[in-house]
Amino acid sequence: MRFLKCLFLILSLAVVTGCGSKFKTYYGPEVTRVLVYKGERKMYLLHHDEVLESYRIDLGFAPDGHKQFEGDGRTPEGHYTIDRRNPNSAFHLSIGISYPNAQDIARAREAGKQPGGDIFIHGRPNEKKRGNGPDWTAGCISVKDREIEDIYAMVRDGTPISIYP
Repeated sequence: MRFLKCLFLILSLAVVTGCGSKFKTYYGPEVTRVLVYKGERKMYLLHHDEVLESYRIDLGFAPDGHKQFEGDGRTPEGHYTIDRRNPNSAFHLSIGISYPNAQDIARAREAGKQPGGDIFIHGRPNEKKRGNGPDWTAGCISVKDREIEDIYAMVRDGTPISIYP
């Protein structure tokens, strides 16, 4: 009987530690491009022309139009690159978008403002709070925590991302 209790304890511990990890491994086709359609609130991970996954997304709190400057609540539009990842994000996990580019910087400077930065695809806030309404970020793209775990595993740094109105 004692042996069965020990075996049960070991198996339970293995299940709990295996299920609790936010870091997944992906063995499928390479994600060659990420497409975001702000108006549809959809993001697609592609392998060339084949859609591997699609996600419903939340955007910045003022989602219409291209990000002009820091604090405007808009999500950028244009062609960028996935350029970093943050396993210790305040938003479960996150992968960085290479905003601002040279044009974004010039546009903000012409207006006498800073372009902002730190634009990510991320999960929910770790403190489980979020703004009201469907679009609540400061300009990022948000998905569910279990979805960012998949995206984090699938999308590599250097992957192009195009964000459309």
